[in-house]
Amino acid sequence: MANIASARKRAKQAEVNRKHNASMRSALRTSIKKVLKAVAAEDKTGAEAAYKEAVPTIDKAVNKGLIHRNKAARHKSRLNAHIRAL
Repeated sequence: MANIASARKRAKQAEVNRKHNASMRSALRTSIKKVLKAVAAEDKTGAEAAYKEAVPTIDKAVNKGLIHRNKAARHKSRLNAHIRAL
């Protein structure tokens, strides 16, 4: 454990940030899986609805610095391609 007060504070902040990032990452993955699940079930309206919910989640992850914008664009493009293939 850190000895200096500022280092102790940073350690606490790092832990809080780690938990927040893990939660955001989990929400991101869940939203993507919902779209893929609807696509697998060949439910086009459900997939489109899930996609509309997933896009803001993906964009929010980019704005928070959780993922790179190119990764977000890749996810959105691939999900949209799956839906168009239905």
